[in-house]
Amino acid sequence: MGERVWLREVGPRDGLQNEPGVIATEIKVELVERLMDAGVRFIEVSSFVHPKWIPQLADADEVFARIRRRPGVELSALVPNERGLARALAAKVDAVHVFMSASESHNLKNINKTIAETYPVLRPVIEGAKAEGLVVRGYVSTVFGCPYEGKVPVSQVLSVVERLLELGVDEVALGDTIGVAVPTQVAEVVREVERIVPLDRVSLHFHDTRGMAIANLYAGFVAGVRQFDGSIGGLGGCPYAPGASGNVAMEDVLYLLHGIGAETGVDAERYLDVVAWLEGKLKKPLSSHARQVARSACQAT
Repeated sequence: MGERVWLREVGPRDGLQNEPGVIATEIKVELVERLMDAGVRFIEVSSFVHPKWIPQLADADEVFARIRRRPGVELSALVPNERGLARALAAKVDAVHVFMSASESHNLKNINKTIAETYPVLRPVIEGAKAEGLVVRGYVSTVFGCPYEGKVPVSQVLSVVERLLELGVDEVALGDTIGVAVPTQVAEVVREVERIVPLDRVSLHFHDTRGMAIANLYAGFVAGVRQFDGSIGGLGGCPYAPGASGNVAMEDVLYLLHGIGAETGVDAERYLDVVAWLEGKLKKPLSSHARQVARSACQAT
């Protein structure tokens, strides 16, 4: 198809925050540097949430300080409030990601605030980041379904997206937090969201709980979206979404997109080398289809 697609690697943040143990800082730094060497140009490195809530990412400041930056690579972080923004600015992040949910119950579980109470918290973060010339992304979780409320009305999603845009975010990332979406639903949501924001400001973030992530990603591509999140090895989950499994594996995303002729700028073979390296560091097999195929090929030889 010859289409250009922009991929954001969320494994260092969304993936590692869900690992049962704390990963050494030097492994996190090397992971980001290896991903950059493989051609990944957008990487969500860590989170400036209070360490009490996510101890796996307590070293965010040190990780950013130790990474050897590459020209043309955007290193971003999740930022929950003004205190987190101060840390993010000191760490010289390239982009700030704020987050909230489309469902009231998940928002309360995740950040202990109602949807209405969340906007005043996010406003100074967005404004402060924009004042520093940073790109701001607004994550909207539970777009396609909530673990507590079930299906989320599209009108509710649009209301949250519209408010985030009014607050000044540059792009919105629509998240299938618990992995319940199907392709027709993805197409419908994208179609409705396009009524209020151009699709070049929309990204899709899928979890693979029911094995639908790749199909949903392709449905988003067909609907016109050209920005997608993925996580190395399919790592990830959500501590406030019971039963949610990992993100769509970036190596499987690369197989799909390169197979249909899309351009990503990522070297798939070098990326698979990073997957194998990380598998060794985590001391467990990673479950992506692409990694399983590569592992089988190595065993066969």
